[in-house]
Amino acid sequence: MFTETATRPDTTQIIPPRSGAAFTLNAGQTLTVIDPEGGQVADLLAIARADTREMLSSGRTLDYAETIYLSTAHKLYSNRSNVLLEIIEDTVGRHDFLLTPCSEATFRLCYDNEPPHRGCHGNLHAALAPWGIAEDAIPVAFNCFMNVPVDGATGRFKVLPPLSKAGDFIRFRAATDLIIALTACSAPASNGGSFKPIHYRVEG
Repeated sequence: MFTETATRPDTTQIIPPRSGAAFTLNAGQTLTVIDPEGGQVADLLAIARADTREMLSSGRTLDYAETIYLSTAHKLYSNRSNVLLEIIEDTVGRHDFLLTPCSEATFRLCYDNEPPHRGCHGNLHAALAPWGIAEDAIPVAFNCFMNVPVDGATGRFKVLPPLSKAGDFIRFRAATDLIIALTACSAPASNGGSFKPIHYRVEG
């Protein structure tokens, strides 16, 4: 399930559980991603409207930030090393930019007792279809509220329930005109075994 949203500024939009949405965000506008009930991950992609081959890059962002834990004042870079988004406010402080969006393969390979689901990858692809974004072009998303601690000695990581509580949010400012795709994550491990909505608001 997905929605292509004609987002009205200053209006809170709802993404139902295990679904996604896509919308435009203009340079200078802010996007607030809200966890209304707590404990729910939202996968976020940003794509340059001027050339949709330019999109969010985990590798370049983490390289330039020199940390895997991104929060207020960090910038999210594109595959061309341009700033797409800046985090301007964050009430949680723990998000993930390492793990790829969950997909049909995730459910097939990682979950023995879960019914098949196209996951966030499928929801992102469906939401971005009006802009002609190919499925294989979808990169690692910025996983708002996802809690992936990494052991400093071994490098092993765990996917634990989000630290976000009801009403927590992360706010971004767009550095250029963007297409945004956003999901309410579908993976049980990422969300503590339950699925809840994600809210968002565009302002400016």
